[in-house]
Amino acid sequence: MLKTQKDKKLENFFSSNNKTKKKKNIIVGLSGGVDSSLSAALLVERGWNVEGLTLWLMKGQGSCCSEGLVDAAGLCEDLGINHKIIDSREIFEREVIKKTTESYEKGFTPLPCSMCNKNVKFEEMLNYAINKKDFTHIATGHYARIKKSSYAETLDCKSFVFKDFLLLRGADENKDQSYFLYSLSQEVLSRLEFPLGEMKKEETRKEALRLGLRTAQKPESQDLCLVEHYGSMQRFIDKHIEPKEGEIVHVNGKVLGTHNGIQHFTVGQRKGLGIAWPEPLYVKSLDRVKNIVYVADKNDLFNREAIISKVNWVSIEEPKQEIEVEAQIRYRSHPVKGTLIPLKNKDHTKTFKLIFEDSQSSVTPGQAAVFYKGEILLGGGLIN
Repeated sequence: MLKTQKDKKLENFFSSNNKTKKKKNIIVGLSGGVDSSLSAALLVERGWNVEGLTLWLMKGQGSCCSEGLVDAAGLCEDLGINHKIIDSREIFEREVIKKTTESYEKGFTPLPCSMCNKNVKFEEMLNYAINKKDFTHIATGHYARIKKSSYAETLDCKSFVFKDFLLLRGADENKDQSYFLYSLSQEVLSRLEFPLGEMKKEETRKEALRLGLRTAQKPESQDLCLVEHYGSMQRFIDKHIEPKEGEIVHVNGKVLGTHNGIQHFTVGQRKGLGIAWPEPLYVKSLDRVKNIVYVADKNDLFNREAIISKVNWVSIEEPKQEIEVEAQIRYRSHPVKGTLIPLKNKDHTKTFKLIFEDSQSSVTPGQAAVFYKGEILLGGGLIN
């Protein structure tokens, strides 16, 4: 039987890999997309003993659903590695779907990807690796990097006490996904590999084609898995939250219209308000108790400060006094200079006041504020 181009590439791939004498054991999270697929293939090529792990999060279409399971299983068969599927639907329902729903009901705009990374994906992967005993590391296809603390010695970072492992931005600034990983622990970082961290996105396609991976030309997933599964975030909200009519009120006090639930709005939103006004209006804030959506002119959206709660310090010890940071308040925004001040609360909870050097528009409750020093991710928390 004649060998296909793909067969020849994989044969050469395994031939070069088998020359490696010593192997380490690693669990690779596979979604069925090109990034996680290439991560697994590169680790095999580099001499790791790889096992693929796919978390079954939901039924249906999408990279985290049935379609992804099939592609991940096929990839592992091509690479000649074991593949395990864990039914994680119950924990995903509890830690992502339920908490996302509760957040919308409170008038926040949640970040499901961070919830999933913290409480589902990395937790499940690490537990699986630990239970396997002989597997010491885990890996994903995220565009981020990990360095030892000695990396910070050459930087001007005397105000920070660094931990053993540092989380860094990915080398590709347009694809960097460190923002979603601010909740990771030192235990996870000590066992974690990011094979794509030093690569540009265009390189991953070329590498996947070089290795003849079946996912090499698979289209990119453009949305979070809840959107892929339900068709839109609007449909997800409609399925999980009952409509409740309330008023849309200008910050000057004038009632401009009605809405069917604050869960359908987010701070900074302009389109879909369904109201008439001489100038464009934007959502200024959401009042959960009164069920009111407040709107204002664009100039009224700017804030100089924000309160940040549930902060996780990834790469440094918790600061006891104010520090200068570069804060990123949404995934696609540029980091801005700011001062972070620890607050003492009566209930002993830990919060921080973030004061921006320049006022920022649409600081959105429920989103993450992530703090950097250059390319090092210091920590992050939720905007209250």
